[in-house]
Amino acid sequence: MSEFHYPGGMKPPVSKVEIPKGKKLHLKVAPGNRGLDFEAEINQSNDYYVEKGLALITKRPTPIQTVKVDYAHGPKITEAFFQTQSTTDYNGVYQGHYIDFEAKSTRSKTSFPLANIPLQQIEHLEKVIAQKGIAFFLINWHLLNEVYLVPADYIIEFYRSHPRSSIPYEEMKEHGYLVKQGYRPRYDYLPIVIEHFLNNDKTK
Repeated sequence: MSEFHYPGGMKPPVSKVEIPKGKKLHLKVAPGNRGLDFEAEINQSNDYYVEKGLALITKRPTPIQTVKVDYAHGPKITEAFFQTQSTTDYNGVYQGHYIDFEAKSTRSKTSFPLANIPLQQIEHLEKVIAQKGIAFFLINWHLLNEVYLVPADYIIEFYRSHPRSSIPYEEMKEHGYLVKQGYRPRYDYLPIVIEHFLNNDKTK
């Protein structure tokens, strides 16, 4: 059986639950899965944009480091590690404009910890901006049920100057844009991209 090692050495626990007759089962999302749920909803939004011919934005696959391969019955990976993403989660194009962004989630109600952003992602987005690409973060404030599109240049400046180890919610709210939530698309962030980056000539 193939074995995959998840980031941080953690694996989702698997257990059987017996439900008494007449009882309802209330499921809670494990903290480690909330970011995955957020990404799934962004993927749904991107699928909608593709379906409507509005934009082509896709998720980069998480790189895998192969450790063991079984050649007994043809090449088969038996052990591998998910590596840390060296760039960002998403990239694509909108009417000739390159788009590159990272999706993050936090359970805090007051601040977003900069420790959630690895240096290589900051460096990657700096290169995107240098090439006049559109770069930003989608920040999910899970407990507030709010998602903000935050321009990467603001977060990069905050990250580089290190005035503190986290960005206060009120400050991010001031410099970001509240994303409209709905059914399809789940997070309609494209109008913000058009208004902030293109109508204001941010990439020209």
